[in-house]
Amino acid sequence: MQETENWQDEEIALGEDVVLKSINEKYSEALFDLVVRNKAWLQKAMDWPQYVTSVEDIRKTAQGNYLLHHHGGAKMFLIYRRDEMIGVFSFNAIEQTNKTAYIGYWLDEDMQGQGIIARAIEAVVAKYSKEGTIRRFVIKCRVVNEASNRVARRNGFTLEGCLRQAEYLNGQFHDQNIYARIIE
Repeated sequence: MQETENWQDEEIALGEDVVLKSINEKYSEALFDLVVRNKAWLQKAMDWPQYVTSVEDIRKTAQGNYLLHHHGGAKMFLIYRRDEMIGVFSFNAIEQTNKTAYIGYWLDEDMQGQGIIARAIEAVVAKYSKEGTIRRFVIKCRVVNEASNRVARRNGFTLEGCLRQAEYLNGQFHDQNIYARIIE
């Protein structure tokens, strides 16, 4: 029996209407459609959408993230609202020795401003800190990304500093704020 046959899909409820579902390649087509629908908007904040050209691109990424998710090197969840995929929430990297997770997320442009990401942050912080897996949660975001900076502050993250010219996006370097929340 292969190791993957024992892996269970994870779901984290964010209330009655929203759930985080752990990545699985069975969601590839829906994720591809979501990326394509939001590609122009996503490329304003992230570099990778320009390289997504087929469902197969998403499938390969999903397969890799599935392995990382279940081995504990990262976590990737798809955000569903009333059975419709509306975004992604992830620990882009987990430093297991340091019990530190780097948070990433994005939502369908039409779903912005409804507190969905804030609910996701609270749910994963509660789950993984209670399990003892993670104690330090980090959000890095461009200084000019006002929405992500607000999300970090509203969710109890402390600004630890500014990383100068730390992110290359759309032909130029951008400063990043680094926020952290530590659960003792």
